[in-house]
Amino acid sequence: MAVEQGIREGEMRGIFDGLLDKFGFALARMGGAGLQRKGPLGSVYLMQLIPNVLIVVFGTIVMWSASLTMVDASFPRHLGGIAIGFACAALVWAYDYRVFSGKSTLLLIIDIVLMLLPSVPGLGYNAMGMTGWVQVPLIGLRAQPSELAKPVTILLMASLTAEYNGRIETLRDYLKLCGVLCVPFVLILTQPDLGTGLIVLVLGASIIVCGGANSRWVLVTVGIIVVGAIVVVASSMTEGLPSILKQYQINRLVVFVDPSVDPTGNGYNLQQAKIAVGSGGLFGKGIGNASQAGGGFLPEAHTDFVFALLAEEFGFVGSMLLLFLFGWMILATVGLALRVESTFGKLVLVGVASMWAFQLLQNVGMCIGIMPITGIPLPFVSFGSSSMISQMVSAGLVQSVWHYRTKAG
Repeated sequence: MAVEQGIREGEMRGIFDGLLDKFGFALARMGGAGLQRKGPLGSVYLMQLIPNVLIVVFGTIVMWSASLTMVDASFPRHLGGIAIGFACAALVWAYDYRVFSGKSTLLLIIDIVLMLLPSVPGLGYNAMGMTGWVQVPLIGLRAQPSELAKPVTILLMASLTAEYNGRIETLRDYLKLCGVLCVPFVLILTQPDLGTGLIVLVLGASIIVCGGANSRWVLVTVGIIVVGAIVVVASSMTEGLPSILKQYQINRLVVFVDPSVDPTGNGYNLQQAKIAVGSGGLFGKGIGNASQAGGGFLPEAHTDFVFALLAEEFGFVGSMLLLFLFGWMILATVGLALRVESTFGKLVLVGVASMWAFQLLQNVGMCIGIMPITGIPLPFVSFGSSSMISQMVSAGLVQSVWHYRTKAG
């Protein structure tokens, strides 16, 4: 058994050594710099923490600006979300993340409970056509459990996939992993929250792929998903056939192809977002001078379209600065994944990095018209305490992997 485990671990190292060749040693050094560092800063992964803090600061400035002209953009609530998120991140940071390795059953139960909470009578809260929120009786405090389920799903899929030590040898094992991933995905879709569902699907799939899935199985799965998506969309848009998608979801897809189809709804939102991004010019209009968002022309400027607000106020330079910070943070996380010894730790980092990358791509993309509108928040920037806490916890996981990188296990 020990010999077999050693062979598997050797195969895992071989896979990641191959990744090192593809990504380059510069990326690996970014994650590996100071792996043996001692002293007070030995437990701090600065390469990820620095850009993370700067993004939070940048987002705080943007949200303060939004609060000057938008009633819903409560700056004290935003600061409260950051404070709670930081406290949660600190707890996760100090806690040994490896405790969750092999605890897939417990993590799956937690995931299911979080997804079902909005369906509990007296707790569920409906907003914007979704029942994805819970409201604590008497207090009135609202939260979105599906956001908090993101880091739980990362731990769940990393725990399950790590059992194969980098090589998923049988189709049965691959289907088992895909089946477990479908549980939170399907439960989210029942709320319905397609945006969060896509995030869960992407981060889980990234973990499975990097965990040693056969490339042919992955390609077949992608093909099935594409065909399934086409069938679902076609069925939902054809009168007399079962409609799986909600009407607003269909409108968003149609608007992505032709914004003029819905000029007063989603098409209007997309056009206003593009105008806001373009009107920012090189250096932006300045804090508090966003005419599109401040004038009420751009709906949800503090949440879904926050990048458009940022681009209008800080221009091309400010937008590029934000993208640079995100790129730095994500690449630092991937670089660490290429260097740590723990298979579970590698896959946790893969899940976190893929989540950040997908949310960044989707949020920025829908503001400039290259991605359909899905309502996915921009990590650490968009207004929303649940999202902020979820992202902070994920950042805490990265720091926990770093903190326990040299210890046995």
